[in-house]
Amino acid sequence: MITVFGSINMDLIATTPRLPKPGETLAGRSFTTAAGGKGANQALAARRAGAQVALCGAVGDDAFADGALGLLSEAGTDLSRVRRVEGATGTASILVGDEDGENVIVVVAAANDMVSPDDARNAIAAMSRGDILLLQLEVPAPSVEAALTAAREAGVTTILNTAPLTSDAARLAALADIVIANETEFALLIEREALGADEREAEMMTRQRETGRSFIVTLGADGVVAAHEGALHKVQGLKIKPVDTVGAGDTFCGYLAAGLDTGLALPEALRLAAAAGSLACLKPGAQPSIPLADAVTEALSAPFAS
Repeated sequence: MITVFGSINMDLIATTPRLPKPGETLAGRSFTTAAGGKGANQALAARRAGAQVALCGAVGDDAFADGALGLLSEAGTDLSRVRRVEGATGTASILVGDEDGENVIVVVAAANDMVSPDDARNAIAAMSRGDILLLQLEVPAPSVEAALTAAREAGVTTILNTAPLTSDAARLAALADIVIANETEFALLIEREALGADEREAEMMTRQRETGRSFIVTLGADGVVAAHEGALHKVQGLKIKPVDTVGAGDTFCGYLAAGLDTGLALPEALRLAAAAGSLACLKPGAQPSIPLADAVTEALSAPFAS
């Protein structure tokens, strides 16, 4: 069983030929809305991977709330721990450049700021030893800390995705069993501005040996590298031409948690998650782009899978 503790948003997505420069106005090509939020995205990814998933978070009492939960509900996610609070549902305004699939995002937390330490403790109380708790940093840090602390006491395995990176990330990462970061986030976690590949891998292994935690760094088109139980593991994603990278990291996290929940060893779970993250780049939007398990299995068996 997987519980995801985190944010729930409605994404407002505009596409342009390219991302604008500071102060520049560009004509957009399209606009759409899609359910999002890192917590909700990761919960849907784990559910589409085949896991039993509960989501703990909050939405507002506005017109966006039902839409933000729609795909999760359709997928059979347990939403009994999602509170409805007075005010706005969280939003993410996303601008996507059509030519390269790159994006910039502005998040307004709104109801996500109402997710409390009591919510965290109540969520953990409903879990069993050996369950998996998946977290991110789009809800208040004290609530994330309460969840991580309660999970450790309950014997629950914790996976913390350090996105979006905050000043609390390093402290919270120290409480997690598995830490997932992109290459920029990992460098900042260890108080460095940038790292070459060899230096990054050496730092990951050093910290894994010193802390016993597993560190996973996603590298975009270059795949993923992990330091786990004294060994370094490298996995490539699929060879694709990205349409939109929004949600790819969340898809990776959800599929990784689902793989581990089924008993896969970390290297096999990494391969599954990397393939799912690649497929998520082939469609626009965060949740609409998350692939189903059958599509990931088929892609992994296809000739272009690496």
